[in-house]
Amino acid sequence: MRNLLNFLIKYNYWFLFLLLEAASFVLLFRFNYYQQSVFFTSANSVAGKVYDVSGTITSYFHLKSVNEDLLDRNMWLEQRVAFLEKTLNNKGMDSVRLYSLERLEPEEYQIFKANVIKNSLNRVDNYITLDEGSSAGIRPEMGVVDANGVVGIVYKTSPHYSTVIPLLNSKSSISCKIVGSEYFGYLKWEYGDSRFAYLKDLPRHAEFNLGDTVVTSGYSTVFPAGVMVGTVDDMSDSHDGLSYLLKIKLATDFGKVSNVRVIARTGQEEQKALEKEEEK
Repeated sequence: MRNLLNFLIKYNYWFLFLLLEAASFVLLFRFNYYQQSVFFTSANSVAGKVYDVSGTITSYFHLKSVNEDLLDRNMWLEQRVAFLEKTLNNKGMDSVRLYSLERLEPEEYQIFKANVIKNSLNRVDNYITLDEGSSAGIRPEMGVVDANGVVGIVYKTSPHYSTVIPLLNSKSSISCKIVGSEYFGYLKWEYGDSRFAYLKDLPRHAEFNLGDTVVTSGYSTVFPAGVMVGTVDDMSDSHDGLSYLLKIKLATDFGKVSNVRVIARTGQEEQKALEKEEEK
């Protein structure tokens, strides 16, 4: 206590000086409109910058939930598009009529959420590991997509994990077509650049342009038709000259794959069993 009193006595002039300074500033900004306006303008500017920084930090920590919502929304829109295209083809209706239909929710497949916990890019046969497995309903030969497009196909599962054969794997072969054309080929990755793959066996009489969109054809039990794959970046002839070889810029950035969705097609097991019987 004595030390505190000695300190206050020793520096009493400084405390008095600070008190008078504070009082003078209060009187200055309270009774002078010009100084008052300058003070509030500066205070608002500082407060705005503080709020801007805090808002940026807050939004950063919410990016994961935002990405989750965007991925769900993208999958929902893809379901809508697939359903609309199917209805258009089956009923011969124009798009204006289609939008007037009441129940557009497709029931062709289930969707499971999962996160990538291991990934590779530089091997001939790359694999991806997911943090969900058979206990969540995931089974081999289910399609895997992210917010941008096709990622790959489930290869093996354990109760809590799954391995995926991505497009960046020599074993991967997915049936694809160019939007606006019913001609299809199969997508293969050549070891090297993770941004590109090649659409092979596209007939010579198929019409397309550079920049056209490539989607899944739907001619398999894995992916429904119309899931984004990429865009046509370049073209050449196949080795035998009987078909086109298209260089496809993949929509999925495999260096940033994080949140994915696993697609389970309704009736997949039944179709596979029937096709196996026909092969015997």
